[in-house]
Amino acid sequence: MIFNDPIHGHMELHPLLVKIIDTPQFQRLRHIKQLGGTYLVYPGASHNRFEHSLGVAYLAGCLVKTLHDNQPELKINNKDFLCVQIAGLCHDLGLPDDIPEKWKHEQMSVLMFDDIVKSLKAEDENVLKQHGLDDKDVSFIKELIEGAKTSAEWTYKGRDEDKSFLYEIVANKQNGIDVDKWDYFTRDCHHLGIQNSFDHKRLLKFARVCEVNGRNHICFRDKEADNVYDMFRTRYTLHRQAYQHKIGYIIDNMLAEALVQADRDLREEKPEDMLKISEAIKTTEDYSKLTDEIFVQISSSTADNLREARDILNKIVRRKLPKFVGEARLTEKNKSKEELTKTWKTAVEKYKPTDPTVSLNAEDFSVYVVDLDHGMKDKNPIEKVYFYSKRKPNEAFAIKDYQLSSFLPKRFNEELVRVYYKITDGNKEKEKKMEKAEKIFQIWCDSNFGLH
Repeated sequence: MIFNDPIHGHMELHPLLVKIIDTPQFQRLRHIKQLGGTYLVYPGASHNRFEHSLGVAYLAGCLVKTLHDNQPELKINNKDFLCVQIAGLCHDLGLPDDIPEKWKHEQMSVLMFDDIVKSLKAEDENVLKQHGLDDKDVSFIKELIEGAKTSAEWTYKGRDEDKSFLYEIVANKQNGIDVDKWDYFTRDCHHLGIQNSFDHKRLLKFARVCEVNGRNHICFRDKEADNVYDMFRTRYTLHRQAYQHKIGYIIDNMLAEALVQADRDLREEKPEDMLKISEAIKTTEDYSKLTDEIFVQISSSTADNLREARDILNKIVRRKLPKFVGEARLTEKNKSKEELTKTWKTAVEKYKPTDPTVSLNAEDFSVYVVDLDHGMKDKNPIEKVYFYSKRKPNEAFAIKDYQLSSFLPKRFNEELVRVYYKITDGNKEKEKKMEKAEKIFQIWCDSNFGLH
């Protein structure tokens, strides 16, 4: 089947992929915004995980085909090609989020994929065999979704060590360069209206497998080093301008608070049609019911035990949000949110306003710490990438500093502290209080960070 995509054009996908796409577990992705609350800041960011997943499957196929055509000695077969595409298609069946007990979205994606295989086999027991796949290939797909971690010993069952490079295509745990990022960087920039200097189509053409420390890895032509860096820079830019946008950030926090309130209140007299959110990750059946529609369910409910959650969502819709006071870059490492909150409250309490009628309550402010980096915390991510030269295409090497632009940053991560004010006064009082809050913020920054 051919899908017409605004990012990649006409994408031709294998019949087995189409069967997976037509399952309820996959169709659910049509109802999950790719960028969550960011859509409430950037009105163009209305795309869903559904089209992103199709794009990743397509790019996975493009990369495998490039490697196969340029290096037939790799012995990439049709089964490899199909498995990598299926992994790309199903990599985001679980939602990425910070959930306790080391629960990861890749793990849920694997469980959801198991569900899809089970449902397909229920309709036709030989559905995988008809397309040349067996149980070993199913294990391989699940390993691809989770990604292979760096280790001296090869412990993966899906493919032998000579095909270790296939594990870097969908979820690259070695250096973060994978088709998942290629799609969402390009797709998100398109819908957000943010310029993208990274050219994934060009980088794809210069991908090649070389041996590095006894194992096959995907490497890139040395002249593409700046393009590779642009990929990591694009990640930073998207986080800075969109994913961690000052308003989108507080909206996401409010959405999370609404879900917590709804979950807590649902413990007693929960409506029969409402799912207990915190327990949904225990089974794939319950988890598959969780989509963005849960916010509509809460908003349209008349149940008293959902009132607090409903009020929060109503505030978001009506843009009654905490006011952004200011943002500063932290100059000291490991300064915790608790420490910053304490010093901020002290600054509010110590401040003596010139207008005694304007008083500020320290409890009405919230302090947040935002981490921004290029994908590997404080490390230069390009140090983990290997390259090859035109004259020696089979010899991999790490790029040298002198081969890169002198405009690259010296630091690759930063922490920002943000202060928000939960203010509900009328317009005149609000303006006066915000003016005082901004003055306190400047004094606080000068005394704590030496900048503002």
